[in-house]
Amino acid sequence: MVSTVYTAGLEGVNGFPVSVECSLSRSVDENYVLDIVGLPDNAVKEAKERVRSAITNSMMTYPNARMVVNLAPADKKKSGSAYDLAIAVAILQADGQIPAKSTEASCFIGELSLSGQVRSVRGVLCMVMAARNAGFSRVYVPESNSGEASVAKGIDVYPVSDLKTLAAHLEGKGRILKKPFDQSIFERGITDHTLDFSDVKGQQTAKRALEIAAAGGHNVLFIGPPGTGKSMLAKRIPTILPEMTFEESLETTKIHSVAGTLPEGANLVTVRPFRSPHHTMSAVSLAGGGAYPKPGEVSLAHNGVLFLDELPEFPKQVTETLRQPLEDRKITITRASGHCTFPSNFMLVCAMNPCRCGYYGHPTKKCTCKQDDIQKYMAKISGPLLDRIDIQVEVSALRFDELADTAKSESSAEIRRRVNIARKRAVDRFEKGGDKIFSNADMSSSQLRKYAVVDEGGMALLRSAYDSMGLSARGHDRILRLARTIADLAGEEKIGAVHMAEAIRMRSLDRKYW
Repeated sequence: MVSTVYTAGLEGVNGFPVSVECSLSRSVDENYVLDIVGLPDNAVKEAKERVRSAITNSMMTYPNARMVVNLAPADKKKSGSAYDLAIAVAILQADGQIPAKSTEASCFIGELSLSGQVRSVRGVLCMVMAARNAGFSRVYVPESNSGEASVAKGIDVYPVSDLKTLAAHLEGKGRILKKPFDQSIFERGITDHTLDFSDVKGQQTAKRALEIAAAGGHNVLFIGPPGTGKSMLAKRIPTILPEMTFEESLETTKIHSVAGTLPEGANLVTVRPFRSPHHTMSAVSLAGGGAYPKPGEVSLAHNGVLFLDELPEFPKQVTETLRQPLEDRKITITRASGHCTFPSNFMLVCAMNPCRCGYYGHPTKKCTCKQDDIQKYMAKISGPLLDRIDIQVEVSALRFDELADTAKSESSAEIRRRVNIARKRAVDRFEKGGDKIFSNADMSSSQLRKYAVVDEGGMALLRSAYDSMGLSARGHDRILRLARTIADLAGEEKIGAVHMAEAIRMRSLDRKYW
């Protein structure tokens, strides 16, 4: 007898439907044999032992027969343990223990324990969305993944605790209740921040730089001695970025689900990610990869912030990996098993000391580095990477009066309000012009000429800066994008000399040391 049930597989952050076909044949001299075909990896091949034990320990009969399970399409690699549940259902259906009609328009996802419990798996949201898009009306998922799966609207989600309960439900002897999506989880979470800019004393120039960066989606580099608050400022950037839309939240959740980094009990990523990897990380950890490619830090920071502290301490091979995702907003990982493209639209924030000891240019502490050593330290960051960092500002040491000041600093909510107004102004401009982009940093060269209209005074300043600072064409465009954002914050449609001057000041630091 042949049965067919359905599940889903993963390819990058996208799922794809998989049909699980089981052919069962009996003869008097055969014991049970189960072969799994269809490009399975070792985890899938090992399913035969998990499935056999789960069926027998769930008080059901494991067929004494020769069985072949085919995972189609057979030309796509199948990896992971999410196929266990569908294989078990296919075997039980082929043996007549589960009626064929009960699995129509249904998809089964989950790993089985030896006792028959259904365990959670990575990438459930991606697989459920693939099942919905393929026309399935029901999906059975591990109970612990059901909240995440319910986010995919348009398909009924059934949480399964164990194989025995599922079999009873399919036979009509029991009932599993659907898992509804709780919209309030998203609405409550989008402003759930524990940090605030009101905690930061002084550093008005750095705060202004971050407001501009948040309003336009620009990348930032902080240079300053230790203890000036560079990390403190960076950690608070998500609190002034615009609130996540539901679509952004869904896209970010898919990435974290595939990577297995969703916090336990979390159904949805509602706050913009803040990723801060250590400088000892590898290029694969940053970009993503592995035999079956997984997202790296550049993708885990999608729709959020990637913070690289002590930037010159990162190996050059690692930092140069950033160049493609910073330009394309995505990264493609190629391996022998295939290639995957992961989204990586993030805001890059970097911090560094001006020299190895950290005190070059400090007003009170003496730098112990030689001039050649300072140049070598700063030269660890390549020019092409610097060109992709729009804002480069110096963070100076605080005076005692600034630290002792008891006045409350401006809150993140106040800064975010201005950021939202500037972003809306930019988005409305793009929509009016027929372009589907959402921040000034995303403008192409042609869009820049279309939307960054500069008056005579601003153009004269830009021409002077281009010649005196030896800017590249990319550096020229970065200044123009920055000036466009500053004008938006000021509520001006045309970029003037004052906006251009501030943009140039925010970019001039790279020429101070290099």
